[in-house]
Amino acid sequence: MSVRLAHGIGDPPRDAEVPAVVALGANLGDRAETLAAAVDALRALPLTTEVRVSKPLETVAVTVHGEDTDAPRYLNAVALVSTRLAPRALLRELHRIEADHGRVRRERWGDRTLDLDLIAYADERVDDEDLTVPHPRAHEREFVLAPWLDVDPDAAIPGRGRVEDLLRELRGGTR
Repeated sequence: MSVRLAHGIGDPPRDAEVPAVVALGANLGDRAETLAAAVDALRALPLTTEVRVSKPLETVAVTVHGEDTDAPRYLNAVALVSTRLAPRALLRELHRIEADHGRVRRERWGDRTLDLDLIAYADERVDDEDLTVPHPRAHEREFVLAPWLDVDPDAAIPGRGRVEDLLRELRGGTR
């Protein structure tokens, strides 16, 4: 299969691999099994050679109204991906993986079988209607920062700072 065919329509693939950060979360069904299957799907992506994954972290559900202790708890992780897929092509693949695992987009920040968010793509900044990178709320979310720090102690969010410092600040100055 040609590189262009594997990449699909849209932005051409990169000449060299770049690091991308993908947040994974699930709060419906067998969460651990779903996250493991999603990681397998990330490892099978075209033009992608390496996927490193954090330990899972269980967290309370966050809705548009704040934390919801009555909702099913989330299992979260972060994957570091080395890929030649362009940001939009990677996002399309993430949405395909979500759909393959029963993700239905009914309500914003609602319960879900699988949620895959593109958090960062190298040091690039994208601010379009369909894609914002770095993720605009990643620096506010312990369920993104803690697993990211677990898999990459030197991580930084472009324009925001080191993940370790952001997490410390989020936790009120303690680690």
